Amino acid sequence: MAAQLIDGNQIAAEIKADVARRVSALKARGISPGLAAIIVGDNAASISYVSGKAADCAEVGIFSETFHLPESSTHDEVLALIARLNADNRFHAILPQLPMPRQIDEREVIDAMLARKDADGLHPVNLGRLLRGELDGAIPCTPNGVLELLRRTGIDPAGKHVVVVGRSTLVGRPLAVLLSNKANGANATVTICHTGTPDIARFTRDAEIVVLAAGHVNTLTADMCKPGVVIIDVGVNRVDAPSRPSGYRLVGDAAMDVREVASWVTPYTGGVGPMTRAMLLVNTVRAAEKVAG
Repeated sequence: MAAQLIDGNQIAAEIKADVARRVSALKARGISPGLAAIIVGDNAASISYVSGKAADCAEVGIFSETFHLPESSTHDEVLALIARLNADNRFHAILPQLPMPRQIDEREVIDAMLARKDADGLHPVNLGRLLRGELDGAIPCTPNGVLELLRRTGIDPAGKHVVVVGRSTLVGRPLAVLLSNKANGANATVTICHTGTPDIARFTRDAEIVVLAAGHVNTLTADMCKPGVVIIDVGVNRVDAPSRPSGYRLVGDAAMDVREVASWVTPYTGGVGPMTRAMLLVNTVRAAEKVAG
């Protein structure tokens, strides 16, 4: 069996086309959706990621601005910027790019945003609404992207055993809630595995769908899988590649041999990543639509 690759780029393009239509409809009513991104410091990955998000915004007609603060910025300075953006009607959504320098309390930064301007779905109010099954607000981007990948590939989690490897508030825990919701495209039986799980293979061998968000190379290998399993690989890991100019290459959490037993699998690049960015656009336009009424 050779696994089919799930084309995250193509699905993200479909979502962006829908967002562009929604943006046009809002502009016809005199409302221009806006996203404010905040970077503190000079983390190259964060700068590259936010640049990509700005390009996505431009592609669909969303106004965006990046606020780049120096590495030495204090916690109070970041909170002051959040307060200004909360009050700025040009911006319907705010994205504090993580990680931030040590002196910044990231939780306090997220909590300081207006819940309705939370671009990443990580504000405690939005996470609480998610737990109650309210899906009309900001939803964490990567988990929502995973659901869209499954839905648009025709893979229905209903009645299936889904194993999520990873328990972060960014991916694992909100994804488990989304998958177990009593809703179309959900209704799964979900198991969360993590570093405290003594035998992950015991659970993954029983799963029809495995979502990997552990951040470790070779977390899942072929002998840990049921034939025909669907594998969604959220992991992004650097491994040495001396022959490459960069000296490294990016891989996911799944070993390559899982493609011998899986029915569907996301590629290391062009899988979940484009979906995370696309769902940020969805959260932004949804926030603008709520203001429009």
